Amino acid sequence: MDTTMTKAEIEDKMVEDEFQTLVDAYLASKHRKKVDVITKAFNFAKHAHKGVRRLSGEPYIMHPIAVAKIVCIEIGLGSTSICAALLHDVVEDTEYTVEDMENMFGPKVAQIVDGLTKISGGIFGDHASAQAENFKKLLLTMSDDIRVILIKIADRLHNMRTLGSQAVNKQYKIAGETLYIYAPLANRLGLNSIKTELEDLSFKFEHPDQYEDISHKLQMSQSERDSAFDTFAAPIRTALDQLGLTYEIKQRVKSPYSIWRKMQTKHIPFEEIYDILAVRIIFDPVSPETELNDCFNIYVKLCQIYTSHPDRTRDWVSHPKANGYQALHVTLMSKKGEWIEVQIRSHRMDDIAEKGFAAHWKYKDGETTETASEMELDKWLATIKEILDDPQPDAMDFLDTIKLNLFASEIFVFTPKGEIRTMPAGSTTLDFAFSIHTFVGSHCIGAKVNHKLVPINYKLNSGDQVEILTSKSVRPTREWLNIATTAKATTKILSIIRKEERELRKKGETLFNEFLQANDIVRDTIVVDKICNLHEFSKPESLFVALGEGSVVLGKDDLESLKEKHAVTGWKKLFFFGKRNKKSDADTKPVIDANFDRKQILVLNEDTVQNRYTLCDCCKPIPGDTVMGYIDNSGHIAIHKLQCPIAVKIKANHGNRVLGARWEMHRTLLFPVTIRVKGFDKLGLLHKMTEVISQLHEINIRKLEVECDGGIFDCTIQMYVHDTKEVDEILASLRDIQDVKETSRI
Repeated sequence: MDTTMTKAEIEDKMVEDEFQTLVDAYLASKHRKKVDVITKAFNFAKHAHKGVRRLSGEPYIMHPIAVAKIVCIEIGLGSTSICAALLHDVVEDTEYTVEDMENMFGPKVAQIVDGLTKISGGIFGDHASAQAENFKKLLLTMSDDIRVILIKIADRLHNMRTLGSQAVNKQYKIAGETLYIYAPLANRLGLNSIKTELEDLSFKFEHPDQYEDISHKLQMSQSERDSAFDTFAAPIRTALDQLGLTYEIKQRVKSPYSIWRKMQTKHIPFEEIYDILAVRIIFDPVSPETELNDCFNIYVKLCQIYTSHPDRTRDWVSHPKANGYQALHVTLMSKKGEWIEVQIRSHRMDDIAEKGFAAHWKYKDGETTETASEMELDKWLATIKEILDDPQPDAMDFLDTIKLNLFASEIFVFTPKGEIRTMPAGSTTLDFAFSIHTFVGSHCIGAKVNHKLVPINYKLNSGDQVEILTSKSVRPTREWLNIATTAKATTKILSIIRKEERELRKKGETLFNEFLQANDIVRDTIVVDKICNLHEFSKPESLFVALGEGSVVLGKDDLESLKEKHAVTGWKKLFFFGKRNKKSDADTKPVIDANFDRKQILVLNEDTVQNRYTLCDCCKPIPGDTVMGYIDNSGHIAIHKLQCPIAVKIKANHGNRVLGARWEMHRTLLFPVTIRVKGFDKLGLLHKMTEVISQLHEINIRKLEVECDGGIFDCTIQMYVHDTKEVDEILASLRDIQDVKETSRI
C-alpha cells in the first residue's frame, strides 16, 4: 500500500479532521443534534472557497471551520450559528447571494449571514463616514439577532490568533480596533475569556517585548504562586467539605494585558503588583432554589477562616451586572499578610461568566423565561437604538459615545418610589436625569440624593436614592458634556446643542451674507477665510454660530481686512503645495507622494526624525519606545507612541493610514523626557538625586519642580536623554537612593 500522500491529499485530510473535531464538539453539547445541516453547510463552504488560500498559506476553508469551532466550543451556540459561521464569508467572497443561502439553509441562517456580510472587512472602512455607517449596521443587526455580533467576535478572535501573517501596519490597525471596539463588546456581552484573549493578543502584537517580559516573569513566579495557593486553599477545602457541597477551587492569574495596564496607570514595576493571584470557588448548588444561599454560606465559612476586607466585598449574586455576570467577590487576608480576592460562583454562574448571554439559553426552563440579565441586555440594546436615532455627523464622536457604555462597571441607584436602576459606575446626577427621560435631563438643575440637595455634577454611589429637580428655564450647554458620562446623556445633549447651533448657524450666515451685500463684496472661500482668521475661528460654521448668538458683530475691522490686497491667508490657501517658509516643524516636513508604499516600515534615524517625520507632543516618543507612523490629512507623517491615547483612536478609526516604525538611532540626538520621583522628605535628598542624574549619568537637567507635604516629597524632573534605556538606568539609580520610594517616566 502506497503511504505517500500528495500535498492536496494532506490538506484535504487536515480540513476533514478539523471539521470532525467541530462535529464531535457539537455532539458533546446539549444542543439538538442537527449534524446533517452542519455537514451540508461545510460542504457548501468548502466548494465555494475551493482553491482560495489565506495569507498564511493554508486553505481558506480552515478559517470558517475555526470560527465555527469558537462559536460552538467557546461561546456555546447551536447549529444555526455554526452553519452561519461556516458560511459567513461565502456571500462576500463568492458569486453566491443571500437568496441562495435562504433557499439552501432557511431564512434564519440567511439573515445572520446577511448581517455578517453587511459589516464585513471589520467595523471600519477607509473613510470616517464609512466607519460610522458600518458600526451602525453592526449595532442595528445586533438588535435584530444577537448571534450576528457573537459570530463576528468569533471571526475577529480567529483573525487575531493568526495575525502574525499580516504586515506590521495591518497588525497595528487590526489590534487597535480590537482593543477599541471588539474587546469592550465581548465584555459587554459577558464573554469574559474571549475579552481577555483579545486584549492579550492585541497587547502581544502592539508591544511584543513587554508581553514577552511579563509572560516570562509570570512563568518564573508560577511555583511561588502555586505554593501560596495551596497554603491558602487548604483550610477552605476543609470548611467546604463540612458543608457537603460538590465544588472545585481554581487559581486565576491576572492576564499580561491587565498587569501591563496596571503598571502603566499606577507607574509601578511588575514586582509591586500584588493581586496577580485570585481564587475561584465553583460549586454545584444543593438545588436551584438554594443557589443564592449556598453562595452566602460559603462566604460565611471563608470569613470564619480569614479576615475579610470591609470595602472589597461585591455582591453580584443578588444584583447581576448588566452583562449577566453573577458571583460573590470577597477579599481575604492570607496568613502571609497578602490580600487575595476570592470569587464564589455556581457552575451556572461560571458558564455565564465565560460564555455570556449565549449561556443563558442553556439554562432556560422554557421559551418564555426571561432572566434579569437578558432584560438588562434589552435595555442596553434599547439605549443603542436611541443613540442610532440621533445622527452623529462625526464618526469619531459616534464611536466614542457608544464606547462610553461598553466597558462600564455598574452601580445600583433607587428612584424616590424605591425602583432600582442600573447605571454605569461614575454616573452623575445629570446622567440619571437623562436615563429617566430626555425632557427631565434637558431641564435638570440638580437633585436630592438621600434627601440632600446636590448639583448636576454629583457622582452617584451604589444605594443612593435620587430625586431629580427640574426647571423649564434651564437648557443644555457644552459644559454639560464634561459632566455627562453615559452614552445616552452625551448623545441627547449633543443632539439638543446641535439643533440649537443649526438655528444659530442659519441666522449667523444670513447676517454674514447681508453684511457682504451691504458693502458690495462677493462671497468666496478667500473672503470667508479672512473673516474666520480675523476672529480666530478654525472653520466658518463656528463663525456663523458666534454671529447668530451675537458674541461676534461684523464691522469696520472686517471691512479693512477684506480690502487688503492678497491677504496672507488667501495666498497660503492658493499655494499650499508650493515651497514653504521654515516657520514650524509641521510646515518643514515633506508631504508623501502618491507612490508611497503604506506597507513599508518607517526607519527613524537622525535624518528622518529631524527632516521628514514629526514626533508628536501629545506623547513625546523617544528612541526605544514602541511607536507607529500616521499619515495626517496634510500628507505629513506623525510619530506616536503605540499606547498614546490619540494613537489608540487612530488605530481604531484610521487604520489605513497607520504605518509600522522602528528606531535606528546612534545616540547622537537628545530628546526631552520628564520623570517623577516620590518618597520621604529628608535633608540632602535633592542633592543626591541631582548628583545621580548630572554626575553619574552625565544628563543635563532642564527643569526641576518639588512639592513637599506632610514629610512626603513629589518631584518632577525634565531632562534630555538619548533613549529609553538611559531613562530606565536613571530611574533604577534613583530607586537605589534611600527614602526614594517611587520613580516613573511621565
